[in-house]
Amino acid sequence: MHIFQFLNQRRRVRLSWPWAAAVIGCLVFTEAPAQSASTGTHDSGAVASASTNQAPTYLGDIQPIFMGSCSRCHNQQSRFVYDWLDYKTAYADRWEIRRRIWDSWKGIYYKEAMPVANSPESLALTEQERLTILKWVDNGGLRGVPPPPGAAKSKAERIELGRRLFTSICAACHQPTGRGLPNVFPPLAGSDFLNADKNRAIQTVIFGRQGEVVVNGMKFNNSMPSFPLNDQDIANVLTFVYNSFGNAGLEVTPQEVKALRSQPPTSSGSPASSGPPAAKSDFE
Repeated sequence: MHIFQFLNQRRRVRLSWPWAAAVIGCLVFTEAPAQSASTGTHDSGAVASASTNQAPTYLGDIQPIFMGSCSRCHNQQSRFVYDWLDYKTAYADRWEIRRRIWDSWKGIYYKEAMPVANSPESLALTEQERLTILKWVDNGGLRGVPPPPGAAKSKAERIELGRRLFTSICAACHQPTGRGLPNVFPPLAGSDFLNADKNRAIQTVIFGRQGEVVVNGMKFNNSMPSFPLNDQDIANVLTFVYNSFGNAGLEVTPQEVKALRSQPPTSSGSPASSGPPAAKSDFE
């Protein structure tokens, strides 16, 4: 009798091991993703502190960040990198965007952080903006709707709105002083090219520009992307530029931008101009 009890007890112990192993495996499997998620998305509790009740959307929150900090490389004219100013492209590449802008920046992804370390865009990109991009990806990459255009404002108010756009989008290339970068990006300060033709300036912002230009006696051969700005935004930023940096003090209206947007761009950027086509960029 004792022998049967002993064998039966050993059988119960032997049968219990598979169940114990299964329980331990489940615990380990459950714990690992939790730790990974904690490392990847809740670094130092920063994401939790930045959480809001509404998920970021591409058109409302992300595209403005991309225009200011990514568009010098990631634009519709780029041949070797993705155009993040386009929603479908950014959505398809959203996980790599997350890894480059957040994970690499935090040292938990082996590829180079974006924007490139110590570049003007990287220095200007705040942690809150990086968190917004992180949340956008983690919440499904929502497209959203563009913010509604503001009501008509005074010239002073429009200059201030244009200043903000210039600081977040244009200053990375043309510099906060408007002096540009020698042999790379042309100056806007006291620019004879800018002040000579307002329509050309408007079309340049609408459609972008490639090819050689001569500004204040210096040649530049680079490309400027077309930014997805509405008529009001383009009018505001150009009004700011024209009323800053020693320029002509002109005012650009949304109506002027709308009228030129409907016309095809020409070689000089102005629908009324004529002449030989602009020289091709070295990148074409």
